[in-house]
Amino acid sequence: MRIIAGLWKGHQLNTLRGKEVRPTTDRIRESWMAALGSDLEGANVLDLFAGSGALGLEALSRGAKSAVFVERSRRALKVLKSNLERLGAASKSTVISLDAISYTKKLDGVNFDIAFADPPYGRGLASLLLESFATDPFAHQLWVEHRINDSIIDLEGLRQRFYGDTVISILEVKS
Repeated sequence: MRIIAGLWKGHQLNTLRGKEVRPTTDRIRESWMAALGSDLEGANVLDLFAGSGALGLEALSRGAKSAVFVERSRRALKVLKSNLERLGAASKSTVISLDAISYTKKLDGVNFDIAFADPPYGRGLASLLLESFATDPFAHQLWVEHRINDSIIDLEGLRQRFYGDTVISILEVKS
């Protein structure tokens, strides 16, 4: 896995290995970031279920001001921290060792410009996160990756982008 564009374009990232690991593909990450475009410039981003940190690091590479990475797996935290060091991104980053859903429930109001989430598939976490965000938003925009057959409640303002069997569901806070 590599950074697609920006300051760290082409830099390889350390990744997790295992049956349960399912990183966002380069193609989907490229489309995702391109869709955000100039919204990334100067943004404070939140990377939930961060894993290796690829989404937040891609955002930093493309001009985001800061990133908070939330991950509870010790294995993933080790890989994430090594990627932050490798790219020299630690000064723009905060790493939170906590369950992503629990972390968002602790937030009070809109704390971030953009939040990314790539929760484990098949556990209902994408739907849970979207529903929670709809009633208590913690960012101006929430972008959640999930499978096409995941049951997602029809929420007002929900937009979706489709990439084969992968979907990015998007909710924005009304200004």
